[in-house]
Amino acid sequence: MAKRKKLTKTQTRRIQANLQKCLENRKPKGFIDDLSNEQFGPQEPGVVISRFGQHADIQGENGDIVRCNIRRAIDNLVCGDHVEWRRAKNLESENDIAGVVVAVHERQSVLIRPDAYDGIKPVAANIDQLWVVSAILPALTPSIIDRYIVAAEEMGMQPILVLNKIDLITPDMKDIVDETMDAYRELGYEVVYISTKTQEGMENVTSKLKDKVNLFVGQSGVGKSSLVNAIYPESNILTQIVSENSGLGQHTTTVARLHQLPQGGQLIDSPGVREFSLWHLSQDQILNGFIEFRDLIGCCRFRDCQHKNDPGCALIEAVDAGKISEARFDSYQRIIESLANKPTGRKFEK
Repeated sequence: MAKRKKLTKTQTRRIQANLQKCLENRKPKGFIDDLSNEQFGPQEPGVVISRFGQHADIQGENGDIVRCNIRRAIDNLVCGDHVEWRRAKNLESENDIAGVVVAVHERQSVLIRPDAYDGIKPVAANIDQLWVVSAILPALTPSIIDRYIVAAEEMGMQPILVLNKIDLITPDMKDIVDETMDAYRELGYEVVYISTKTQEGMENVTSKLKDKVNLFVGQSGVGKSSLVNAIYPESNILTQIVSENSGLGQHTTTVARLHQLPQGGQLIDSPGVREFSLWHLSQDQILNGFIEFRDLIGCCRFRDCQHKNDPGCALIEAVDAGKISEARFDSYQRIIESLANKPTGRKFEK
Protein backbone atom coordinates (compact mmCIF):
# COMPACT_ATOMS: atom_id res chain seq x y z
CA MET A 1 0.00 0.00 0.00
CA ALA A 2 1.39 3.39 -0.98
CA LYS A 3 2.22 5.70 1.90
CA ARG A 4 -0.24 8.59 2.18
CA LYS A 5 1.45 11.88 1.39
CA LYS A 6 1.47 14.57 4.04
CA LEU A 7 -0.82 17.48 3.23
CA THR A 8 0.86 20.71 2.22
CA LYS A 9 0.06 23.94 4.07
CA THR A 10 -1.97 25.08 1.05
CA GLN A 11 -4.04 21.88 1.04
CA THR A 12 -4.60 22.15 4.81
CA ARG A 13 -5.79 25.75 4.46
CA ARG A 14 -8.13 24.77 1.61
CA ILE A 15 -9.70 22.00 3.72
CA GLN A 16 -10.20 24.35 6.67
CA ALA A 17 -11.73 26.96 4.35
CA ASN A 18 -14.20 24.40 2.99
CA LEU A 19 -15.17 23.37 6.52
CA GLN A 20 -15.77 27.00 7.44
CA LYS A 21 -17.96 27.50 4.36
CA CYS A 22 -20.09 24.56 5.46
CA LEU A 23 -20.56 26.16 8.88
CA GLU A 24 -21.43 29.54 7.42
CA ASN A 25 -23.68 28.48 4.57
CA ARG A 26 -25.13 25.22 5.90
CA LYS A 27 -25.98 24.22 2.33
CA PRO A 28 -24.98 20.95 0.66
CA LYS A 29 -22.27 21.58 -1.94
CA GLY A 30 -20.98 18.14 -2.81
CA PHE A 31 -18.81 18.18 0.32
CA ILE A 32 -18.92 14.46 1.14
CA ASP A 33 -15.85 12.24 0.84
CA ASP A 34 -16.32 9.31 -1.56
CA LEU A 35 -20.13 9.53 -1.34
CA SER A 36 -22.55 11.04 -3.83
CA ASN A 37 -24.31 14.18 -2.75
CA GLU A 38 -27.69 12.70 -3.63
CA GLN A 39 -27.42 10.08 -0.89
CA PHE A 40 -27.79 12.65 1.88
CA GLY A 41 -30.23 15.32 2.94
CA PRO A 42 -29.48 18.95 3.83
CA GLN A 43 -27.12 19.92 6.63
CA GLU A 44 -28.51 19.88 10.16
CA PRO A 45 -27.05 21.12 13.44
CA GLY A 46 -26.34 18.45 16.04
CA VAL A 47 -24.31 17.59 19.12
CA VAL A 48 -21.89 14.68 19.56
CA ILE A 49 -23.30 12.23 22.09
CA SER A 50 -20.33 9.86 21.90
CA ARG A 51 -17.39 9.00 19.64
CA PHE A 52 -16.33 5.52 18.46
CA GLY A 53 -13.30 5.52 16.16
CA GLN A 54 -14.43 6.88 12.79
CA HIS A 55 -18.08 6.96 13.88
CA ALA A 56 -20.02 9.20 16.24
CA ASP A 57 -23.51 9.21 17.71
CA ILE A 58 -25.09 12.55 16.78
CA GLN A 59 -28.24 13.96 18.34
CA GLY A 60 -30.26 16.10 15.96
CA GLU A 61 -32.60 18.97 16.74
CA ASN A 62 -35.60 16.63 16.89
CA GLY A 63 -33.91 14.57 19.62
CA ASP A 64 -33.16 11.43 17.61
CA ILE A 65 -29.68 9.90 17.82
CA VAL A 66 -28.00 8.77 14.59
CA ARG A 67 -24.70 6.96 14.20
CA CYS A 68 -22.67 8.81 11.57
CA ASN A 69 -19.44 8.50 9.68
CA ILE A 70 -16.90 11.27 10.29
CA ARG A 71 -15.27 12.99 7.32
CA ARG A 72 -11.58 12.27 7.09
CA ALA A 73 -10.80 16.00 7.19
CA ILE A 74 -12.33 16.30 10.68
CA ASP A 75 -9.91 15.74 13.53
CA ASN A 76 -10.41 15.29 17.29
CA LEU A 77 -14.20 15.12 17.33
CA VAL A 78 -15.31 14.59 20.94
CA CYS A 79 -18.39 14.30 23.11
CA GLY A 80 -20.10 17.69 23.43
CA ASP A 81 -18.90 19.08 20.10
CA HIS A 82 -21.47 21.04 18.08
CA VAL A 83 -21.46 19.84 14.48
CA GLU A 84 -23.12 20.04 11.10
CA TRP A 85 -24.21 16.66 9.74
CA ARG A 86 -26.26 15.18 6.91
CA ARG A 87 -28.78 12.39 7.18
CA ALA A 88 -28.83 9.48 4.72
CA LYS A 89 -31.99 9.53 2.58
CA ASN A 90 -32.46 5.80 2.14
CA LEU A 91 -31.31 2.95 4.38
CA GLU A 92 -31.63 -0.49 2.79
CA SER A 93 -30.09 -2.33 5.74
CA GLU A 94 -29.06 -1.72 9.34
CA ASN A 95 -25.42 -1.65 8.25
CA ASP A 96 -25.90 1.27 5.88
CA ILE A 97 -24.47 4.68 6.75
CA ALA A 98 -27.15 6.60 8.63
CA GLY A 99 -25.46 9.97 8.31
CA VAL A 100 -22.19 11.82 7.96
CA VAL A 101 -20.58 14.61 10.00
CA VAL A 102 -19.33 17.34 7.65
CA ALA A 103 -18.09 20.16 9.94
CA VAL A 104 -17.42 21.09 13.57
CA HIS A 105 -18.17 24.42 15.24
CA GLU A 106 -15.54 26.23 17.29
CA ARG A 107 -15.38 25.00 20.89
CA GLN A 108 -16.15 27.28 23.81
CA SER A 109 -14.18 25.05 26.21
CA VAL A 110 -12.44 21.68 26.14
CA LEU A 111 -10.91 19.35 28.73
CA ILE A 112 -7.62 17.85 27.54
CA ARG A 113 -6.10 14.69 28.99
CA PRO A 114 -2.59 13.57 28.04
CA ASP A 115 -2.24 9.81 27.75
CA ALA A 116 0.97 7.77 27.65
CA TYR A 117 -0.32 5.75 24.67
CA ASP A 118 -2.57 8.13 22.74
CA GLY A 119 -0.75 11.40 23.28
CA ILE A 120 -2.61 14.62 24.01
CA LYS A 121 -6.33 14.15 23.41
CA PRO A 122 -9.51 16.11 24.16
CA VAL A 123 -12.04 14.41 26.44
CA ALA A 124 -15.14 16.59 26.09
CA ALA A 125 -16.04 20.00 24.70
CA ASN A 126 -18.32 22.98 25.39
CA ILE A 127 -18.46 22.31 29.14
CA ASP A 128 -20.14 24.73 31.54
CA GLN A 129 -19.45 22.93 34.82
CA LEU A 130 -16.67 20.51 35.74
CA TRP A 131 -17.58 18.15 38.59
CA VAL A 132 -14.53 16.53 40.22
CA VAL A 133 -15.75 13.35 41.90
CA SER A 134 -13.70 11.72 44.65
CA ALA A 135 -14.59 9.14 47.28
CA ILE A 136 -13.54 7.52 50.53
CA LEU A 137 -13.01 4.25 48.62
CA PRO A 138 -10.71 3.36 46.85
CA ALA A 139 -9.00 6.37 48.49
CA LEU A 140 -9.50 10.06 49.04
CA THR A 141 -6.68 11.45 46.90
CA PRO A 142 -6.21 15.23 47.11
CA SER A 143 -3.36 15.11 44.58
CA ILE A 144 -5.77 14.03 41.82
CA ILE A 145 -8.32 16.63 42.94
CA ASP A 146 -5.59 19.28 42.65
CA ARG A 147 -4.73 18.17 39.10
CA TYR A 148 -8.33 18.49 37.97
CA ILE A 149 -8.59 21.88 39.66
CA VAL A 150 -5.54 23.09 37.71
CA ALA A 151 -7.15 21.83 34.48
CA ALA A 152 -10.41 23.60 35.36
CA GLU A 153 -8.63 26.87 36.14
CA GLU A 154 -6.81 26.63 32.80
CA MET A 155 -10.23 26.23 31.11
CA GLY A 156 -11.45 29.35 32.90
CA MET A 157 -14.06 27.68 35.09
CA GLN A 158 -14.42 26.95 38.78
CA PRO A 159 -14.87 23.23 39.50
CA ILE A 160 -17.39 21.71 41.89
CA LEU A 161 -15.83 19.10 44.19
CA VAL A 162 -17.98 16.07 45.02
CA LEU A 163 -17.09 13.65 47.80
CA ASN A 164 -18.99 10.39 47.26
CA LYS A 165 -19.53 7.34 49.50
CA ILE A 166 -19.81 9.41 52.69
CA ASP A 167 -21.80 6.53 54.18
CA LEU A 168 -18.42 4.79 54.55
CA ILE A 169 -16.93 7.52 56.75
CA THR A 170 -16.21 6.12 60.20
CA PRO A 171 -16.00 8.33 63.34
CA ASP A 172 -12.20 8.13 63.41
CA MET A 173 -12.02 9.20 59.76
CA LYS A 174 -14.42 12.14 59.93
CA ASP A 175 -12.03 14.79 61.24
CA ILE A 176 -9.37 13.96 58.66
CA VAL A 177 -11.87 13.97 55.80
CA ASP A 178 -13.43 17.26 56.91
CA GLU A 179 -10.03 18.88 57.31
CA THR A 180 -9.03 17.79 53.80
CA MET A 181 -12.20 19.11 52.14
CA ASP A 182 -12.40 22.25 54.28
CA ALA A 183 -9.05 23.31 52.82
CA TYR A 184 -10.77 23.56 49.42
CA ARG A 185 -13.78 25.39 50.86
CA GLU A 186 -11.43 28.00 52.33
CA LEU A 187 -10.06 28.59 48.84
CA GLY A 188 -13.58 29.31 47.58
CA TYR A 189 -14.31 25.97 45.90
CA GLU A 190 -17.75 24.47 46.36
CA VAL A 191 -17.69 21.07 48.08
CA VAL A 192 -20.65 18.68 48.07
CA TYR A 193 -20.88 15.56 50.26
CA ILE A 194 -23.02 12.77 48.80
CA SER A 195 -23.82 9.08 48.98
CA THR A 196 -25.38 7.47 45.94
CA LYS A 197 -26.23 4.51 48.17
CA THR A 198 -28.26 6.46 50.77
CA GLN A 199 -29.12 9.40 48.44
CA GLU A 200 -27.74 11.84 51.03
CA GLY A 201 -26.78 15.15 49.43
CA MET A 202 -28.08 14.21 45.97
CA GLU A 203 -30.45 17.18 45.84
CA ASN A 204 -27.41 19.48 46.06
CA VAL A 205 -26.12 17.91 42.84
CA THR A 206 -29.31 17.64 40.78
CA SER A 207 -30.34 21.23 41.51
CA LYS A 208 -27.11 22.56 39.98
CA LEU A 209 -27.24 20.52 36.76
CA LYS A 210 -30.18 22.30 35.12
CA ASP A 211 -29.50 24.26 31.93
CA LYS A 212 -25.76 23.49 32.08
CA VAL A 213 -23.42 21.15 30.22
CA ASN A 214 -21.92 19.17 33.09
CA LEU A 215 -18.83 16.95 32.90
CA PHE A 216 -18.15 14.37 35.63
CA VAL A 217 -14.48 13.42 36.04
CA GLY A 218 -12.50 11.52 38.61
CA GLN A 219 -10.39 8.54 39.55
CA SER A 220 -11.55 5.03 38.67
CA GLY A 221 -13.88 3.53 41.24
CA VAL A 222 -15.11 6.75 42.87
CA GLY A 223 -18.67 6.08 41.74
CA LYS A 224 -19.19 8.39 38.77
CA SER A 225 -21.32 5.86 36.92
CA SER A 226 -23.39 5.21 40.04
CA LEU A 227 -23.83 8.97 40.36
CA VAL A 228 -25.00 9.22 36.74
CA ASN A 229 -27.43 6.34 37.31
CA ALA A 230 -28.81 8.04 40.42
CA ILE A 231 -29.38 11.29 38.52
CA TYR A 232 -30.56 9.72 35.27
CA PRO A 233 -31.63 6.06 35.71
CA GLU A 234 -32.43 5.76 31.99
CA SER A 235 -28.72 5.87 31.20
CA ASN A 236 -28.46 2.16 32.13
CA ILE A 237 -24.75 2.42 32.85
CA LEU A 238 -23.21 -0.73 34.27
CA THR A 239 -21.46 -0.37 37.61
CA GLN A 240 -18.85 -2.55 39.19
CA ILE A 241 -17.63 -3.08 42.71
CA VAL A 242 -14.14 -1.88 43.55
CA SER A 243 -11.69 -4.74 43.59
CA GLU A 244 -11.21 -5.98 47.15
CA ASN A 245 -7.89 -7.50 46.24
CA SER A 246 -6.10 -4.53 44.69
CA GLY A 247 -8.14 -1.67 46.10
CA LEU A 248 -8.06 -0.14 42.60
CA GLY A 249 -11.15 1.13 40.85
CA GLN A 250 -12.59 -0.82 37.96
CA HIS A 251 -13.09 1.06 34.68
CA THR A 252 -16.86 1.07 34.10
CA THR A 253 -17.22 3.88 31.55
CA THR A 254 -14.98 3.28 28.53
CA VAL A 255 -15.95 6.33 26.42
CA ALA A 256 -17.35 9.74 27.31
CA ARG A 257 -21.10 9.95 26.70
CA LEU A 258 -23.53 12.86 26.88
CA HIS A 259 -26.96 12.40 28.45
CA GLN A 260 -29.87 14.82 28.01
CA LEU A 261 -31.48 15.38 31.41
CA PRO A 262 -35.32 15.49 31.61
CA GLN A 263 -35.21 18.59 33.84
CA GLY A 264 -32.96 20.39 31.35
CA GLY A 265 -29.22 20.42 30.91
CA GLN A 266 -26.72 17.81 29.78
CA LEU A 267 -24.49 15.44 31.71
CA ILE A 268 -21.27 13.96 30.34
CA ASP A 269 -19.80 10.91 32.06
CA SER A 270 -16.10 10.42 31.28
CA PRO A 271 -13.93 7.31 31.70
CA GLY A 272 -12.21 6.99 35.06
CA VAL A 273 -8.43 7.32 35.22
CA ARG A 274 -5.73 6.00 37.53
CA GLU A 275 -3.77 9.23 37.15
CA PHE A 276 -4.56 12.57 35.50
CA SER A 277 -1.45 14.06 33.91
CA LEU A 278 -0.81 17.70 33.04
CA TRP A 279 2.02 17.26 30.53
CA HIS A 280 0.31 19.66 28.12
CA LEU A 281 0.64 22.62 30.51
CA SER A 282 3.67 24.77 31.20
CA GLN A 283 5.12 25.35 34.68
CA ASP A 284 3.63 28.86 34.67
CA GLN A 285 0.17 27.53 33.79
CA ILE A 286 0.35 24.99 36.60
CA LEU A 287 1.55 27.63 39.05
CA ASN A 288 -1.39 29.85 38.07
CA GLY A 289 -3.75 26.91 38.57
CA PHE A 290 -3.11 27.07 42.32
CA ILE A 291 -5.20 30.15 43.01
CA GLU A 292 -3.68 30.84 46.45
CA PHE A 293 -0.26 31.20 44.80
CA ARG A 294 -1.28 33.93 42.37
CA ASP A 295 -0.68 36.96 44.59
CA LEU A 296 2.86 35.70 45.27
CA ILE A 297 3.86 35.10 41.65
CA GLY A 298 6.77 37.43 40.85
CA CYS A 299 7.53 38.13 44.52
CA CYS A 300 10.47 35.73 44.85
CA ARG A 301 13.98 37.14 45.21
CA PHE A 302 15.09 35.62 41.92
CA ARG A 303 13.07 35.78 38.71
CA ASP A 304 14.02 32.21 37.78
CA CYS A 305 13.01 30.80 41.19
CA GLN A 306 12.01 27.13 40.93
CA HIS A 307 10.14 27.23 44.28
CA LYS A 308 12.18 24.36 45.71
CA ASN A 309 15.10 25.24 47.96
CA ASP A 310 15.67 28.65 46.38
CA PRO A 311 16.59 31.42 48.84
CA GLY A 312 13.97 34.15 49.08
CA CYS A 313 11.19 32.00 47.58
CA ALA A 314 7.89 33.75 48.36
CA LEU A 315 5.92 30.49 48.18
CA ILE A 316 8.15 28.66 50.66
CA GLU A 317 8.01 31.63 53.01
CA ALA A 318 4.20 31.59 52.77
CA VAL A 319 4.14 27.87 53.57
CA ASP A 320 6.40 28.42 56.61
CA ALA A 321 4.12 31.23 57.77
CA GLY A 322 1.04 29.03 57.44
CA LYS A 323 -0.47 31.18 54.68
CA ILE A 324 -0.34 28.36 52.12
CA SER A 325 -1.26 24.75 52.79
CA GLU A 326 1.81 22.54 52.94
CA ALA A 327 -0.21 19.71 51.36
CA ARG A 328 -1.18 21.89 48.41
CA PHE A 329 2.40 23.10 47.97
CA ASP A 330 3.65 19.49 48.02
CA SER A 331 0.99 18.63 45.44
CA TYR A 332 2.24 21.45 43.21
CA GLN A 333 5.81 20.17 43.54
CA ARG A 334 4.79 16.63 42.54
CA ILE A 335 2.98 17.93 39.47
CA ILE A 336 6.04 19.92 38.40
CA GLU A 337 8.28 16.89 38.97
CA SER A 338 5.96 14.76 36.81
CA LEU A 339 6.64 17.03 33.82
CA ALA A 340 10.15 15.57 33.65
CA ASN A 341 8.59 12.19 32.79
CA LYS A 342 6.62 13.52 29.83
CA PRO A 343 6.88 11.10 26.88
CA THR A 344 8.55 12.47 23.77
CA GLY A 345 7.31 12.41 20.20
CA ARG A 346 5.05 14.39 17.90
CA LYS A 347 1.80 13.07 19.37
CA PHE A 348 2.66 14.58 22.77
CA GLU A 349 3.15 18.07 21.38
CA LYS A 350 0.39 20.51 22.25
